[in-house]
Amino acid sequence: MGQQRWRLLIEGRVQGVYYRTSARARAEELGITGSVRNLSDGRVELLAEGDEQALIQLLDWCWDGSPEANVQHIDVKKKPGDPQSNDFRIQ
Repeated sequence: MGQQRWRLLIEGRVQGVYYRTSARARAEELGITGSVRNLSDGRVELLAEGDEQALIQLLDWCWDGSPEANVQHIDVKKKPGDPQSNDFRIQ
């Protein structure tokens, strides 16, 4: 299906457990660009851009996350289109 942009809002025990660092490493392995950041309400926001199959693999990884994480819910918003980033950043 080509290139897409996904916004993931990840809920659970996802802050203070190296979730962002681990997410960046996995995204880079999959060739995904974008960013990840902590939100003030305790969630993590992950903006991912790339091939749909790679994004599916990243989403599957997000349910496990870093070893200390405990993910309870992920809200996914998908948009078709060309990626806007050249790398993956932690914000």
